[in-house]
Amino acid sequence: QVQLVESGGGLVQPGGSLRLSCAASGSIFSIYAMGWYRQAPGKQRELVAFITSSVRTNYADSVKGRFTISRDNAKNTVYLQMNSLKPEDTAVYYCNADISNYYRVRGDYWGQGTQVTVSS
Repeated sequence: QVQLVESGGGLVQPGGSLRLSCAASGSIFSIYAMGWYRQAPGKQRELVAFITSSVRTNYADSVKGRFTISRDNAKNTVYLQMNSLKPEDTAVYYCNADISNYYRVRGDYWGQGTQVTVSS
């Protein structure tokens, strides 16, 4: 089985920073794209950023210039550095990864989510 475990969420004041981490573990053969999504109350889940295995990145317009996604392939981990946080960034953040397991079966995996609250 494959698991994604997020950490790093919390409460921060506007203008502050947080760093989210997501570690993949289990019967992993290869990890392709990894990304972060978020879902605010009453809204649909939306893509925040993703990073491919060749380290190509893409960001939602709302976070460009403030958030940075990166990955450490040796640790099977993806990070999201969030700076200049705004109240509208408040949401549950979910990690997502495209992974093939030991049996070469490829699937889309999700973490359990971590709450980010931006408030004074």
